[in-house]
Amino acid sequence: MNTADTRSGAPYTIGREITDVTAEVDAAGPPVVPDTTGRFTLRPVDPDGDDPALLVSWFARPHLVETWEQEWTPERWRADSAYRLAGDYSRPLIVSLDGTEIGYIELYRPARDEIAALYPADPHDMGLHIATAEPGLIGRGVMSAWMAELADALFRADTRCRRVVLEPDARNERMRRALTKRGWTDLGEFDVRPDRRIALHVLGRTAADVPKI
Repeated sequence: MNTADTRSGAPYTIGREITDVTAEVDAAGPPVVPDTTGRFTLRPVDPDGDDPALLVSWFARPHLVETWEQEWTPERWRADSAYRLAGDYSRPLIVSLDGTEIGYIELYRPARDEIAALYPADPHDMGLHIATAEPGLIGRGVMSAWMAELADALFRADTRCRRVVLEPDARNERMRRALTKRGWTDLGEFDVRPDRRIALHVLGRTAADVPKI
């Protein structure tokens, strides 16, 4: 996903990010991080603290090795998080459940991402990447229910956001069924790269905000 070698001294880049964007996309600014209440909370990743080591330990777990393929060094996690926090493309976050840290989230602007080629992305659309680090939460419906709550929080935080987008691996049938059950529309499967086939799911603010593609 990311193209720079942190040891080479070259500027860090993210391969899927679109950097040549329109004035409208630029004016939308960075992803909005909503205030969260209840059992789940969000906080930004701290590149200079203990979070890179935490992420190394999480992404070495077998289920995340299989689905994310990001067995990175602490240095790469540090560079990646710092890059995201400094720009307008993405925000890296740690999610906690009842005070226990259980996963990693990226909120991003689809209009600045490779998936902008798949549907008519609005500058204020929001996208989610979620890695549940705690295996005991997988398959129980806890995270899929919270993703719907998070989408509602995003709509409240940015009244110009028309839709929230998720793009699980096309082979992740369990996630896809859970999303559909929670009201997300499955727009189909797409080959975004030779080694990456995704299923595009959208939750619109209204039914009219779900794109036809």
